[in-house]
Amino acid sequence: MKGGTPLGRVLGHGTAQGGAHHWWLQRVTAIALIPLTTWFVWSLLRLPGFDHASVVTWIGGPRTAVLLLLLFATACWHSRLGVQVVIEDYVHTPGTKVASLLAADFAHVLVAVIGVFAILKIALTAA
Repeated sequence: MKGGTPLGRVLGHGTAQGGAHHWWLQRVTAIALIPLTTWFVWSLLRLPGFDHASVVTWIGGPRTAVLLLLLFATACWHSRLGVQVVIEDYVHTPGTKVASLLAADFAHVLVAVIGVFAILKIALTAA
């Protein structure tokens, strides 16, 4: 058995196990979403119309495409972090918890890939 105080033996092995990192990621993604969402709403309000041609032309711009990709990826990541917390807090059966976390992760990755693909397809074909 190792020596030292009980605190020294368990230091770094608390119940949080990376909870502070998760908490910071949620805050960072939330803060990143503020200017990205503001830009998105402002840009939509400036469009001459919401017809297909106007929106495709808007997405076709390189700055718009990059900012849309950042917005979408950040929103998916933020959502995944939030859903993970809800599952960890309210699903108590270990097998169900693991299955729920895997399903949520899979769904978020699927939505992110489909969204990124759609934005890139529109942006690259509009150019």
